[in-house]
This record gives sequence, C-alpha cells and structure tokens, in this order.
Amino acid sequence: MRRRGDVPPLYNPAFEHDGCGTGFVASIDGAVTHRVVELAVRALVGLTHRGAVSADAASGDGAGLTIQIPRALLAADAARWGLRSNELDRLAVAMVFLPNDALARPQARKILERAAQDSGVHVLGWRTVPIDPSVVGGVAKEFLPGIEQLLLARPEDLSGIAFERMLYLARRRAEAAYREHDVDAYVVSMSARTVVYKGLMVAPQLRSFFPDLGDPRTRSALALFHQRFATNTLPNWSLAQPFRMIAHNGEINTLVGNRNWMSAREPELTSSVWGEDLKDLIPVIAPMGSDTASLDEALELLATSGRGLLHAMAMLVPEAWENMPDMAPDLRAFYEYHACLIEPWDGPAATAFTDGVVAAAAMDRNGLRPARYQVTSDGLVIMSSEVGLLGLPLREIVESGRVGPGEMIAVDTEAGDFLRNADVKSRLAGSGPYRRWVEGNL
Repeated sequence: MRRRGDVPPLYNPAFEHDGCGTGFVASIDGAVTHRVVELAVRALVGLTHRGAVSADAASGDGAGLTIQIPRALLAADAARWGLRSNELDRLAVAMVFLPNDALARPQARKILERAAQDSGVHVLGWRTVPIDPSVVGGVAKEFLPGIEQLLLARPEDLSGIAFERMLYLARRRAEAAYREHDVDAYVVSMSARTVVYKGLMVAPQLRSFFPDLGDPRTRSALALFHQRFATNTLPNWSLAQPFRMIAHNGEINTLVGNRNWMSAREPELTSSVWGEDLKDLIPVIAPMGSDTASLDEALELLATSGRGLLHAMAMLVPEAWENMPDMAPDLRAFYEYHACLIEPWDGPAATAFTDGVVAAAAMDRNGLRPARYQVTSDGLVIMSSEVGLLGLPLREIVESGRVGPGEMIAVDTEAGDFLRNADVKSRLAGSGPYRRWVEGNL
C-alpha cells in the first residue's frame, strides 16, 4: 500500500507493450498463388493493434507487403514495351515514391532511367500504380508521393544473381544522384524477384489503397508483412515497412555504433564481385533513416555481394555464442570467425526477411520480441508476432513453434524446404572451414 505523500512511479510494467507487428506467409513447395497474398493481407489486418494511428485517426505509422513480382499482372504493360509473354522471366520492377510536387517528377524519373541504363539494365517504361487516396488520413494524403513502377528487363546473356547485383548498383547510383540534385524521391524496391507495396497507413487500408493486391493476377509464393509503430523516427511514407529485404519488430539499441563501424570500414572495403563499382555503393548506410532501414542496408550489401541471405543475417544478428559452452564447435567457429569482421546489431529484434526466394525469420540473442510460426497441412508456413492471426482450424495445423533467442527459421521456395533452426545452423557451420581458420589465425 502506498503511503500518503509517496510519488507514484513513472514506469509501470503493466502498460508495457510490444510495438510493431511483422511476419511472413510462404509456400514450402514454391507454388505461386493469389491465396498467399490474400493470407498475408489478412494476417496484416490481424496486427492492426500493433500499429500507431495519427491524431487524424486515419493516418498510420506505416503498413506494407513484400511479394514476388506479379508477372501475370504486369504482362500487358510489359508487352506494350516489347517484352513478350515468354520473356517475362526477364522482367524487373522498381517501385518508386516520386516527389509530392508533380513538377519535380520528370527529373526523378530521368535520374532513375539514366542510372539503370548506365548500369546495363534495359528500361521498358513507367507504370502508374493504381491507388485510392480516399482511404488514407489527412496527414498521409498531404504528403502522398507519386507512386509509379519502372519496368525493366534483364539482358539476355545475364544470370539471375548478376541481374540482382546490376539492379542494386543502379539503385545506389540513382540514390546518390537524388541526394546530389536534392530530389525528394525514394526507390522503395528495385528487383527482378520482389516488389514492395507500402505506405503511411494502417493495415486495413493497404488492400483498398493498392487495388493490385486484390487482383487475382497478383500471385506469389511468399509474402512479408509489417504494421509499424514508430519509436525512433517520425513516420513518413519512405520509412514504412517492409524495406527491401527486412520487416522488423523492435529496436536496434547498438545503432550508433553499428552505423559508425560501417562508415569506418568503408575506405578499406574491397570486392572481387564489385571491383571499381564498389565506390558507387558507398555510403552503405544512408545518412538519414530508421534503425531498421540501416540494418536492411547492411543485410542487402552482404547478401548481394555473395554471402547468401541466411549467412548474412547470422553475421549481423548472431547468437550469444560466447556464453554457450555446449554449442557445436563448428558453429561456434562460424560465429567467432565473423565476429572478427563485423559487430552484432543487437535488439530487441524479431525480423522477417526475404530475397524473393527464401522467406525467413530471425530473433536476436536477447529474445525480447515474439515470433511464432505454424505449418499447415497444405504446406504453408505462417510466421508472425502473434499466433492464430488467420484463425485457421486446428486440424489444419501440423506444427507450431517459436523462434527463440538467437534462432532462425527459413522457407526455401526454390528447393521446397522448410528449415528449422537446427537445419539453418548446420548449413552455416558447414559452409566453410571456419574452425581451421580460427584455430590457425587467432
């Protein structure tokens, strides 16, 4: 009982809540369906309570979806610019937030086109993304960007991963030009695998705002979703999630150090993959952005440069390997080796992430954000901040679990595999002779 004159505490754990909601839906066998998109939208709506709403009661902190490129949806537009139906595997898409000022948009388009052409990408043309601005609040509407997609094509003599690198390089060159010319444009995503639909809204508005998401031709084998509760930056269209690879619930509490270390090592970076083009990828971390945006940029550089998606995330968000004496020696060596190369990005952080082939989830070593998953009898994996978002009958659930501290799960839609934590860590430990390298060089 509180005595008279006592001051009540400013902090009460009863009012503590986990901000943001995230997750993914993925088909283990890689089947490309509209149902995956529909389920991801439903799951996102189920996380509405995890997002924040502005004073106008309609503008959210941000909500969005990452899906594989809906080639059937874009086929007619691609055909107008000469890409035949049997060539749709060459299609890439840049989703772009153009300046709010319509008069500044031609320059923004021209900068991105030139960056793509200079990097070897074939430019097809611009598609105006159908939107319904009436569903969002006044704050969101006031700062509404022009939302368009630049359709691009892969040169015929180029492989898939080489094309992804080409697109990444083109985007980074465009971003540098936007900064140089003070153009308020943002490339939401630019890939031959994925496209991001996001904005300054709450989850139930997303599908109505973007009619593409309700079109049955919009099909995907995986979908990341995110409802934002902004904690360290003011909400705006660009900082809605997902980013290009990541959707994140939590905060990166080592952020200042992470950004400084990334900047400090830039003068010494070398790469046989990038060669002289490496200079166009610097700065790796944009000067302004959220903690998740910075983590996304670091992951994108590592994954695009040849590390592999799961490998790169394990480098950035490692287990607490120093204090786990029973860890397998080869896995410990993996972490010890990479600790010499890069520092951990510590949370709390529950992340869903994808490269368009693999959909995965990782928990940082603190384990202070929820991440649950279910596997259905028809081969879907549903990971989210909360279990039961879709209300699926229990008879359809064949496995339930959680992503614990330092753990990771993944769905490889190309190989048709669901990888549990032990599977992922076994692959990482066997990906190189790390034990020999550590014992021979430390």
